[in-house]
Amino acid sequence: MPICVAVPKELFTHERRVALVPETVTRLTKQNISVLIEKDAGQQAHYLNDAYQGTEICEANDLYQKATVFLKVQPPSVEEIEKLKSGDIIIGFMSPHNHLDLVAKMRDKNITSFAMELIPRISRAQSMDALSSQAAIAGYKAVLMAAQMASIFFPMLTTAAGTIRPAKVLVIGAGVAGLQAIATAKRLGAMIEGYDIRPETKEQIESLGAKFVNVGVDAKGEGGYARELTEEEKQQQRDVLAKHVAAANVVITTAAIPGRPSPKILPTDMVEQMAPGSVIIDIAAEGGGNCELSQPGETIVHNDITIHAPLNVPSQMPTHASEMYSKNMFNFLSPMLKEGELAINWEDEIIAGSVLTHDGEIKHSATQTLMEQQGGNA
Repeated sequence: MPICVAVPKELFTHERRVALVPETVTRLTKQNISVLIEKDAGQQAHYLNDAYQGTEICEANDLYQKATVFLKVQPPSVEEIEKLKSGDIIIGFMSPHNHLDLVAKMRDKNITSFAMELIPRISRAQSMDALSSQAAIAGYKAVLMAAQMASIFFPMLTTAAGTIRPAKVLVIGAGVAGLQAIATAKRLGAMIEGYDIRPETKEQIESLGAKFVNVGVDAKGEGGYARELTEEEKQQQRDVLAKHVAAANVVITTAAIPGRPSPKILPTDMVEQMAPGSVIIDIAAEGGGNCELSQPGETIVHNDITIHAPLNVPSQMPTHASEMYSKNMFNFLSPMLKEGELAINWEDEIIAGSVLTHDGEIKHSATQTLMEQQGGNA
């Protein structure tokens, strides 16, 4: 069937990204796909209405009446789902573990939904991996936040007043965000240490010019994520890590697993061993934070140590965040399109792995299990 793709304006508080940028819209229209953009949808990312050439800029009500495929960044609101028609398709970050009520509503309304964070992390899907593209932005931005909040220089400086020693930065977690943080702190001239409980990250950390902190724990898990540590392993991790945290001027924590609480790596007693004026940037705050003292969305000072736990960090760089996300979205959507029509291959590993609701059912097993545990209807 001929399809019409729509990009609604994001309603989520403080969300500045947009699902499609003009360049990507042009690529879709060249495939004979009609694209509708809600008025001012890209404004906060600095993509103004006039930049979307060859598309129709319309109000929200017209958008939902005309389109069949909806592309978003954040999960749809209850009001947005009510505007969708049975059989419509919606794609975006869904955070199903946090929004079971929305999942149930999409299921009951026969909406087909795809969650960008559920796309399998396989080689063929790298160009669609929105988790990685947005994590790279968060890692970069975390270092800039730290440099702004720190009371010291990052690089070594030789001045008439003497030599200023470089800042000591410890990055915890060597996923995409952590590695980008290491690279950015290195560019700013700091002395860097990197830590991850997955020993295979040692080479990656060292390749960026940082020293690897080895705590003697191998926690390699499935899907590129770390497994849960035993209590004995957690204590061993704390004992070794405490010395490196105490010596750091800046600690950046990035250890997060989608759909699960962030592991508490920095307990209060470890934080209190840091020097006055030190800074902690906890970008795992979406899952509660890696620091025991973190208050998601807030900046606090404890024992003269600043603990900053920002939320939705990629949205603070909305132009490039939107550009990268838009490319991920295009690469995910394109295989479903054939000569201007929708042709979904449900046998495809990527499609099957990322579908959340379809045909009046919850297709993602972990979400279905969670739904059952909480009463079946959220």
